[in-house]
Amino acid sequence: MNKPVKPAQKTAAAPHEVRIIGGQWKRSKLAVPDRQGLRPTPARVRETLFNWLGQDLTGLRCVDAFAGTGALGLEAASRGASEVVLVEQEADLVRALSVITTKLKASAVRVERGDGVSALRQRRGQAWDMVFLDPPFGEDGNAALFQSALEAASQAIHANGEIYLEAPVVWTEEALAPWGLKVHRQGKAGAVAFHLLRPIAAA
Repeated sequence: MNKPVKPAQKTAAAPHEVRIIGGQWKRSKLAVPDRQGLRPTPARVRETLFNWLGQDLTGLRCVDAFAGTGALGLEAASRGASEVVLVEQEADLVRALSVITTKLKASAVRVERGDGVSALRQRRGQAWDMVFLDPPFGEDGNAALFQSALEAASQAIHANGEIYLEAPVVWTEEALAPWGLKVHRQGKAGAVAFHLLRPIAAA
């Protein structure tokens, strides 16, 4: 299998909080616990992503498979997504997500404790509109985790669905081909590569 290219350097330390940047909860703060591997998507990357997606996500069904602080999934819900599942494995982060969703009265958001890949596999064939993938990078890049997550996500979205992928490397069309995915948009922010992916067969 072809590998993605351009390995990135280690990312900078995470901030202590991030803010939702658009929609009904604009400027709401999300706490970022000081823990290794937690790396919320920066505001400027989220701004670019939601410019790509369009500011109004009314009616979309989304899975944030490695939710962490919930920045991606909550941003989608803030912009009108009708159903958002935040999947997180770490108990303290799950508690924090439950607190913030209650505070925001985010009725469209469900917090689920579990493994992101397993959660996506359970949703195979359910035709979700959007999957956010921001797995932990790890010291070695976690290539196997990214491959498993991409495979599971590709089977959870519908034929015109989209996958957001944040990674320590740039993923090429050739590397994504085994899962029937292509790059629609991509960018780089410091050591992080970010991509908006679509099924190759999408209209």
